[in-house]
Amino acid sequence: MPVNPSTASCIHQLFEAQAGRAPDAVAATFENNRLTYGELNRRANKLAHHLRRLGVKAETPCGIYVARSLDMLIAMLGTLKAGGAYVPIDPSYPEERIAYMVADARMPVLLTQQRLAGSLPRHEAQVIRLDADWVMMEGESDENPTSGVTPDNLAYVIYTSGSTGRPKGVQVTHGSVARLFEATRPLLNFDERDVWTVFHSFAFDLSVWEIFGPLLHGGRLVIVPLGIAQSPSEFYELLRDERVSVLNQTPSALRQLLKAKNAAEKGAGGLSLRLVVCGGEAMPREVASQALALRIPVWNFYGPTEATVWATVHEVTPDDLKHGLVPVGRPIASAETHLLDEDSRPIKEGEPGELHIGGPCLARGYFRRPDLTAERFIANPFSDVANSRLYKTGDLARTLPDGSIEFLGRLDHQVKVRGFRIELGEIEAVLAGHEDLRESVVTARDDERGDKRLVAYVVPERTAPDTNELVVRHHRFDG
Repeated sequence: MPVNPSTASCIHQLFEAQAGRAPDAVAATFENNRLTYGELNRRANKLAHHLRRLGVKAETPCGIYVARSLDMLIAMLGTLKAGGAYVPIDPSYPEERIAYMVADARMPVLLTQQRLAGSLPRHEAQVIRLDADWVMMEGESDENPTSGVTPDNLAYVIYTSGSTGRPKGVQVTHGSVARLFEATRPLLNFDERDVWTVFHSFAFDLSVWEIFGPLLHGGRLVIVPLGIAQSPSEFYELLRDERVSVLNQTPSALRQLLKAKNAAEKGAGGLSLRLVVCGGEAMPREVASQALALRIPVWNFYGPTEATVWATVHEVTPDDLKHGLVPVGRPIASAETHLLDEDSRPIKEGEPGELHIGGPCLARGYFRRPDLTAERFIANPFSDVANSRLYKTGDLARTLPDGSIEFLGRLDHQVKVRGFRIELGEIEAVLAGHEDLRESVVTARDDERGDKRLVAYVVPERTAPDTNELVVRHHRFDG
């Protein structure tokens, strides 16, 4: 049986319990490589002991700059076991964004791979190449280290988009992640028979759910190669061949996957899915209809990075197809929700208001941004708990007659594209720096396939700038 998250304090302790319970069970696979729980635990332990020798302890940010691989898991778990907080840096990110994250986090250690080490920006961190430098870790102990970390210590810092052109690091603790799975496991019944995929970038907070969902419950994790993740038909084949049981997708990605499935087969045969989890963006009615055709439970989740992946949940039903968008449901056990007006007063049922989230699911705040933390994380007037806070999501929502929440859109200049949170002002700020542009406006529009795309409208100063140049600048912030 999987370990109940409420009986252990930190993420790595939950994983260690699973490794002790079933050391020979396969924990993760990537292409033709695999690691059992015992092997993954021992390798992460060796790295953790080495990191502690380098001074990593509680609250130490450790950058992880690796491609999708088993090294990614070893680096994440090794950092947590050493007591540090991992800072995921996707190598596919634009150079400017990577350089900003490395400089802002001031990480003393960077974990990478031989082929990527040369592309790191200037820094003062100690670099560990998880492949080429592994010989340094071989002599380390493979026993679980004792770091003294508590649930209140940081587990990770994930950078999200910022309206001023400055990404902001969201600080999440071990306790918030443990409570996420404590709240959702009774709903979704995770266990050691489940097979999950890591489809999304590990620098996107949905990956926290995808990676630790199986590893904290004894399941098997399939790391999806980037090329396959970008091909719906190949991803469908992987789901079929690996007999994946828990599918996590944004609605737009699910739409493309279901098209590929329907092109390959008819009916619900071929896949071993027992449930579908959607989130990251609003779920349109047509996607819900297609998903329900699988004849398995479909869950629609909602939550910003600041609320530790998910804050509300709704099981999709045929009745939802009568409305334009599927509700995001009610708060999970670790969260509370309030719809407030501009003066932070509760609004009436059915009226639109800004969605505020409270409870132990909340992140600590923004890394080295006390001003922004104070602005977005406010005192909770509805709680008697000392220092209780609410997070101002910037999302417009309303309460339906049955008590569930319906997402209505954004209050600010922010959009979601393929699950990534993007500040349109951030892109406009970059375009404004182009000497040939007088004005620019960026918006999100649905293309002919129903996929959301970013579109920029520009007014040239004198001569029109080169379109390819603008595309390059645009991609610096797209995902």
